[in-house]
Amino acid sequence: MHRRQFLQQTTLGATATIVTVGVQGWAYRSPAQTAKPKRLIVVFLRGAVDGLSVVVPYRETAYYEARPRIALPRPGGEGSILPLDKRFGLHPALRSLFPLWQQRSLAFVQACGSPDATRSHFEAQDYMETGTPGIKTTRDGWMNRLMATLPGRSPVRAVNVGSTTPRILSGPMTVASLPTGRNATRLTPLDRSQIRTAFDRLYNGKDTLSQAYQEGQLARQEILKELQADMQMADNGAPGAAGLAGDARRLARLMVRDPQVQLGFLAVGGWDTHVNQGSSKGQLATRLNWLAQGLATLVEELKPIYGETVILVMSEFGRTLRENGNGGTDHGHGNVLWAMGGPIKGGQVYGQWPGLATAQLYEGRDLAITTDFRSVLSPLLQNHLGLDQAQLAQVFPKYGFDQSVKIM
Repeated sequence: MHRRQFLQQTTLGATATIVTVGVQGWAYRSPAQTAKPKRLIVVFLRGAVDGLSVVVPYRETAYYEARPRIALPRPGGEGSILPLDKRFGLHPALRSLFPLWQQRSLAFVQACGSPDATRSHFEAQDYMETGTPGIKTTRDGWMNRLMATLPGRSPVRAVNVGSTTPRILSGPMTVASLPTGRNATRLTPLDRSQIRTAFDRLYNGKDTLSQAYQEGQLARQEILKELQADMQMADNGAPGAAGLAGDARRLARLMVRDPQVQLGFLAVGGWDTHVNQGSSKGQLATRLNWLAQGLATLVEELKPIYGETVILVMSEFGRTLRENGNGGTDHGHGNVLWAMGGPIKGGQVYGQWPGLATAQLYEGRDLAITTDFRSVLSPLLQNHLGLDQAQLAQVFPKYGFDQSVKIM
């Protein structure tokens, strides 16, 4: 039996099967290929990225009052935002994506997200990936249900970049997976064992200075351990943004080569910025720069099929309007959803802007949600992938559709 026959026969009848294949092993082709199949790629930012730093409401005085250290400068100054329109501007670390905005294939939906009020990363990610906010009993993900509505069957219809099945692709339909290029946890120079050992030897006595050092070091290690554990939990196993470009390139090349691959998923961790978030420079800016490079690489590699591809970038919830005492932000509510691709009516910030005055905030602290994320996805699935109302109801059950956000 040939390899492609083996793949076909062992996966089509399977339940919740993951086919792990390397780039070199991707040789399977269907005899009946569609000339220009429609594609959808979801990039999930785990850890709740700060949408108010991605698409900055620079006309809002409340934004600058609430964020004295981390607000992005208004247009014209050093490290200033890139103006999108008369109300919003793009973080300067995302500069490499700005040409897509100018070419009108990049759009944003502000104040978008899940209507469920949870501030738990796990719950919020699960709700957004199952497509049923507030319902814990849903076992499959909306992308897996989407696969069931698409014509034809193939073990490579959907590709997950990662070693484990994300909730969004969990379910009875077969999913292929590709390993990520990076999984390591990075440490700062201060945490190198040689430097720590040298200081430990220097201040190992019982004098006041040594005791202060020892207590401080113990506290630092405990805090670092807690922060790393918290970040890893928020990331839910997703690799950081630094390796995104390589993963994106491999996924794009597979999709270009094989018309059967209609759905792609990548998760990117590292967005839980409780401490030292930074402004136009700093922790968040560095990660956004990596993200922008990864997305720009994805678009470049998808060029032959970009006209038939939609890329969505989403996160489980936004962050607090007000910065905290550690120069970071905490778990919030409303966020910004990104949409890219040939079919997208770009160059616009969609959605109803609720404002940032205290009375306009959700629970007096967060950006309110005015657009349910399913209100963006459902017309997209209808217009881009051709789903009818019955099929939409399978993908997003118990949801009354709102067609007001037309990004295509």
